Amino acid sequence: MEMIAGDVHAHGYGWAGVWSAVASLIFLWSMVQQYLPAQLEEYLTALTRRLQAAITPYVTISIDEHVPDSFGRSEAYLAAEAYLSATCASGARRLRADLAADSDRMSVAVDDHEEVVDEFRGAKLWWRKTKTLPRGNVISWSAHEEERRTYCLTFHQRHRGLVDALYLPHVLAEGRAATVRNRQRRLFTNNPSSDWSGYDARVWSHVKLEHPSTFATLGMDPDKKRDIIDDLEMFRDGKDYYASVGKAWKRGYLLFGPPGTGKSTMIAAMAKYLDYDVYDLELTSVKNNTELRRLFIETKGKSIIVVEDIDCSIDLTGKRKKKKKKSSKKKSKSGDKRKKVPPAPGGGKDEENKVTLSGLLNFIDGLWSACGGERIIVFTTNHKEKLDPALIRRGRMDVHIEMSYCCFESFKVLAKNYLHVADHELFHEIQQLLGEVNMTPADVAENLMPKSKKKDVDTSLARLVKALKEAKEEALAKALAGAEEKEETEDDDEEDDTSSSEEEENGKNKKLYLPAKWEE
Repeated sequence: MEMIAGDVHAHGYGWAGVWSAVASLIFLWSMVQQYLPAQLEEYLTALTRRLQAAITPYVTISIDEHVPDSFGRSEAYLAAEAYLSATCASGARRLRADLAADSDRMSVAVDDHEEVVDEFRGAKLWWRKTKTLPRGNVISWSAHEEERRTYCLTFHQRHRGLVDALYLPHVLAEGRAATVRNRQRRLFTNNPSSDWSGYDARVWSHVKLEHPSTFATLGMDPDKKRDIIDDLEMFRDGKDYYASVGKAWKRGYLLFGPPGTGKSTMIAAMAKYLDYDVYDLELTSVKNNTELRRLFIETKGKSIIVVEDIDCSIDLTGKRKKKKKKSSKKKSKSGDKRKKVPPAPGGGKDEENKVTLSGLLNFIDGLWSACGGERIIVFTTNHKEKLDPALIRRGRMDVHIEMSYCCFESFKVLAKNYLHVADHELFHEIQQLLGEVNMTPADVAENLMPKSKKKDVDTSLARLVKALKEAKEEALAKALAGAEEKEETEDDDEEDDTSSSEEEENGKNKKLYLPAKWEE
């Protein structure tokens, strides 16, 4: 026993000596590294890697945080970080939490010098995050030069083809999807072109998109709502299909109907369901077609581009103004040509400095519309008949959605949302009144909304019934007034016809007196 204890004691001293020697070497190397020339250090690093490759069957792929000659972070690095956070972070002992910009939730990522293991189709892969500090005598001009972070992917060389062909694209796709799931949706608006230059140049400004609308709370016929959701899902998952038929991955929706029927609410519900950003394009602040094209290029995928009240934004009736013929040059009696009046300053540029129907059509489905992908374009209007047919044809506005007055099915959705009631004795009367009166979902919702903290269902429904009856009486009064006005107009027309016929008869009886020379 004493011999065994002595061996263990000696063995412990041996390991302690090894670790002490390793620590001394690391410290010595860190001291020597500061005085080594950069070229010699690179040569020793390359030599070490060649020796390691000669004795090990494993391959390592590095993904740097920053791309050379760029101030932004590498998209590949961000995708790898998001992928590991979503799939492999549970196996890490050390994690790093961060609050992303414009986000309300913490994102968790693998910490520096931490290793995690992943498996893909039978292959085992190791991910390690490293951080390299700069030398003490190096002056850095940017933040990312102060320290370099890298994700190192290590795997056996027999899996090289699998990693190149399938695993890396899988990491990129899943990382992008995880980024979209974790991001804060944003609402963009276009800046005036005067802000497009300078140090802090930005074409779009954004805020958090915090609209609470969902398809569940949207007052609409459930069957119609289901059709819209199915169409959105087909678009979201149809990248390969769009490529196979040779179409750009975009889709147009035209929302039309009276004010207060929920067009803006529909857009918010679409954005929330798809987890897309919204670009609210204000056409009246866009000077010409070139600026419109620039705005489109600056948008990103997974977004909804909205032009609200498009019939009021610019002249889109499609009617071409007839060109006035130039008058011939007239000469004065003296034979001298009249002096030409110079045009008003900037007057000749009025037709050039504006967005035209042609420019908007190219914006929707021209060659520039194929830049990027996964974009939805939404137009809203209160008067569909005012729009040019070329603007809303299929292929540009693929889906036409009529946002109509509230029907009984829509009312039941609103009653469930506002009052948490699915049936009531007043429902039958409300159904009958909604069939006779046009009332928008916004007006119905306002009458259903409780006026006190106590949700009195009977009072809210009775208020709605009263409002519907009043709207019915107003509609009948307008109809009667219109009928009376029409009768008066018809009576006036009959009197005018009678007087005109009498004048014609009197004209026939009158004798036409001609000069004497003409009578011969």
